[in-house]
Amino acid sequence: MTATPLGTPVQGVTLYSFTRFFHDRRLDFDDLVREVARRGLGPGLEIVGFQSIRDFPRVSEAVVSRFRALIEETGLVPTSLATNADAGLRRDRRLTNDELVDYMAEQIVAARRLGFSIARVQNSLTPDDMERLLPVAEREGVALGMEIHSHHSVHHPLFERQLERVVKLGSPLLGFVPDWGATMVGVPPSLYRKYRQRGLSEELLTEIDSLWHEVHRDGAPRDEETQGARFGRIIQLAHRHGAGDYAIELAVNTAGLFGHAPVAEWADILPWAVHTHGKFYEIDGNGDEPAVPIPDILDVYVKSGYSRSISSEWEGFHWNDWDDAFDVIVGQQALMRRSAEASGSRMVADAAEARSLLGGSAVASTAAS
Repeated sequence: MTATPLGTPVQGVTLYSFTRFFHDRRLDFDDLVREVARRGLGPGLEIVGFQSIRDFPRVSEAVVSRFRALIEETGLVPTSLATNADAGLRRDRRLTNDELVDYMAEQIVAARRLGFSIARVQNSLTPDDMERLLPVAEREGVALGMEIHSHHSVHHPLFERQLERVVKLGSPLLGFVPDWGATMVGVPPSLYRKYRQRGLSEELLTEIDSLWHEVHRDGAPRDEETQGARFGRIIQLAHRHGAGDYAIELAVNTAGLFGHAPVAEWADILPWAVHTHGKFYEIDGNGDEPAVPIPDILDVYVKSGYSRSISSEWEGFHWNDWDDAFDVIVGQQALMRRSAEASGSRMVADAAEARSLLGGSAVASTAAS
């Protein structure tokens, strides 16, 4: 039996990591992209359509031309356009499946026009929806990657059904986007720091941490009833300690964002992974991520032969208002490079090599369209 060649993942970043810079108007979209290139945080570049482009998914020719010129100027490589499968778009009712498919089709077209060869999609889409979108993906040359995000996991029934359909259809344009927040080993210490600043008691934070690790021993939930019960336990705990104003926020964070799946499970989905969200929350003084086991994750990726893109995705900005997002990303990418090397491989940081591994420049291949 032939051994799987070691993977060489492509380094990159999502602009979602710099949300505070964007919302505070410290940098506009173009300058964010330029700063990513200047600091060497690419070559891969991911953007969130609805965050970055006014009127998305309606994208004007002027916006397309401006973005393509920016990519040519910076030398970055467009990887994934994060789309939104928002079935709750209307106030009066959920979108029908026909409406949701049409809504997603428009976003896939926008991805191709902007020069992205991957569209991140979400689990509001059923296996039937994904199959109906496959002809659109084929026409546009855009791979659809469904994000596997905490509190879900690779072996949640929702994703097992999706994988069954992906395997049946056998198209390289249907796959997944693993998000490392599904495989964590603890609650980020920086979140506890923020709650201490807000005056939450040490007793409450200690109990929350104990409860998280108790749940962690049981593993990722395989049904929404179990997840709902975990959510409720955090809310009750907060109320018992007089922190009712923070109850839902605490539950969303500790029971929702920080997943319990074992790292080894990523190997079961990586053959169908088209892109990855390298989710993390902080880098400590030793250059490590205390809550996301990045060396263990990269070891699985390298030994599974993964040679696709990984976007550094810093979500600590939701509470961390003291660290510079660019500096944190620099630290996380250094950790990823060390981790890949420790596993006998490397991270790809050269744009030309990245284009070769990812199938060429999507911008170049669609420039005439």
